[in-house]
Amino acid sequence: MKALQTFSDEYLQRSQETSIEERLDFIENFRLMHSEQKSPSKLISIKVPENLLDAFKHKSKLSGIAYQTQIKKLMKHWVDGHSI
Repeated sequence: MKALQTFSDEYLQRSQETSIEERLDFIENFRLMHSEQKSPSKLISIKVPENLLDAFKHKSKLSGIAYQTQIKKLMKHWVDGHSI
């Protein structure tokens, strides 16, 4: 059974303020994400509190999953509409 996805009024308001081009880009990226086609990766930089990153790396290691792979899985899960 799938969970019911809900949206806050603030989220819906921000969504209405996006341009048609932004909406189309999102839909196309979502479609490509779920296709068999591999997308190139992009190097990013993000600041994360050291204790959070250390704990995340440790838990990922215990689970037998590389921490960057786990971050990507969490991102995909969230984009797919699942709450985290």
